[in-house]
Amino acid sequence: MATHFSNEALKFLRGLKRNNDREWFAARKDIYERELKAPMLALVAEVNDAMIEFAPENVRAPQKALMRIYRDIRFSKDKRPYKIHQGAWWVRQGLEKTSGGGFYFEVSGTEVTIAAGVFMPEREQLLAIRRHLVEHHEELRRLLAGKKLKAAMPQIDAVRLTRPPKGFAADDPAMDLLLCKEWGVMAQLPAEFALRPTLVKDIVTHFKLAAPIVALLNAPLIPKPRKALF
Repeated sequence: MATHFSNEALKFLRGLKRNNDREWFAARKDIYERELKAPMLALVAEVNDAMIEFAPENVRAPQKALMRIYRDIRFSKDKRPYKIHQGAWWVRQGLEKTSGGGFYFEVSGTEVTIAAGVFMPEREQLLAIRRHLVEHHEELRRLLAGKKLKAAMPQIDAVRLTRPPKGFAADDPAMDLLLCKEWGVMAQLPAEFALRPTLVKDIVTHFKLAAPIVALLNAPLIPKPRKALF
């Protein structure tokens, strides 16, 4: 049977939202491991098998794709120790330590999120993508306008600059895209979506629709192969 989540998993996430403390989590860690972490690892493995056909560069080992449930609170005023969702991120090979384009899945107690694109890119990546879009904005528009993609994963409402980025002409035909700080598409679905036996198939369908956008955005970020010395 294809991997999906249980009612117990959603119940745990809803409880964690109300009781975000170490004592509560420790008493129920076995539930987390059994109902959330293990199924997510299995889900990533199954999605990987399908992604070989349309996004092989984004296939990741399940343990690498799985995102930690523990929050990094070192520099945050919010000291709650846990995220209230379980997520996985399929970044492109070679961009693992940066913010290249990829595919994302998340389950929480209230909704399921399926997304793809470039989110929170580093400064150099942001510039590289903007320069790439000057030449390829029409292609990105065409992809975003695809009927199947628009129906399944609307374009994200990205944070935008209020004035043209430095080095770009104000009348550039790509300006509406250049003002963005991230680019992607996303579907937000009811939490019960995670309970469906077709969950993996549904995730793959969404990822496959968005794959050309991820590839286009990653094109200027892919590390160039080193030239042989001899």
